Amino acid sequence: MPRARAFLVDSSQAGVFHVVSRIYDRKYLMGEEEKAFFLEVVRAYEELLGVEVLTFCVMSNHFHLLVRVPHRPEGFDVCFEVLVSRLERACGKKTFALLSKKLALWERTGDDEAREAWRRRQVARMFSLSEFMKCVKFRFSCWYNKRVGREGTLWDGRFTSVLVAEEERALRTVAAYIDLNPVRAGMVGDPGDYRWSGYAEAMEGKARARRGLVRIIGQVAWRRAEAAGARPWSEDTFAPEVERRALLLYRALLGGAGAERRRADGTVARVGMSERVRARLMSGKEGRLAAEVLGKRVPQFTRGMVLGSRDFVDGWFERNRSVVQGSSREGRQRGARSLGQAALRGLYAFRDSRGGFSSRLKEVEGEGASSLP
Repeated sequence: MPRARAFLVDSSQAGVFHVVSRIYDRKYLMGEEEKAFFLEVVRAYEELLGVEVLTFCVMSNHFHLLVRVPHRPEGFDVCFEVLVSRLERACGKKTFALLSKKLALWERTGDDEAREAWRRRQVARMFSLSEFMKCVKFRFSCWYNKRVGREGTLWDGRFTSVLVAEEERALRTVAAYIDLNPVRAGMVGDPGDYRWSGYAEAMEGKARARRGLVRIIGQVAWRRAEAAGARPWSEDTFAPEVERRALLLYRALLGGAGAERRRADGTVARVGMSERVRARLMSGKEGRLAAEVLGKRVPQFTRGMVLGSRDFVDGWFERNRSVVQGSSREGRQRGARSLGQAALRGLYAFRDSRGGFSSRLKEVEGEGASSLP
């Protein structure tokens, strides 16, 4: 039985999530054109459903997303015209043509009640990780299957997700792990050379990618920019100086984390950057992590449930203790477990190895059913 998702509270999917999903049988089906279209779909549904992709990496047989789902603001609403405009970009020509006929019929017949009910359903879909992932994966599957003349599911089951504390240490560590994927895979020597990642897009000057980095590492960047006399930034406005400093800090972080790792016998255990590339990316001691950590796989980053500080993980566990199965429900003193690596000191994870959660936290995610309008 698929494991239930970990959310902060039952009534909301707000939070930051490291999401991973793989092509069936781990087949290498995503070339440059597929990766480009996949990112178009991600960005379109990001805008439509009100979530933020902080960084990402699209590989040939799987993808990683670091997704921030905001709390739904009280009284939140979106007008009819804005919804239609965003849907046109997200759902594709064929689906939108069918929707347009339906909307035109309601307008001709004066059926304002049906039109308003449709608008409310679209607004209700927003601020949901589940809805975002279903839409992205379904839309891409339809496009790909039609393009190559195949049928059936494209993905290896549902996506996996890890709830990440919205704290700078946790965010920057997981983000670096994501953006260093192509380096670990031996595809590039510099993460900026792999164009299908959030870091590479930020280096190209793309606004959304840079805003994502500000979310990840912006507090330090903001303090340094403010000290240099830059104007303040808010949730909706980021000073260019803050974005520049965030990118420099993140570059240094990747440089510190991207060292090659060797076994005791001298053979390469994990491909890393050359010392020349690392030296170019790193700037003093800013954002440096121990080189051996993110050059290898960290299971809790992809197969855990909750990741963050001890207080964050313990707080989540106490709020959700009643739905954890087995001896952990009563016998476990606290939810947080150390990651067991000195360079990750201060980060903790919760893993429910039995996968036993009650239906109160289970999602209904039909991979074969579309939630498109």
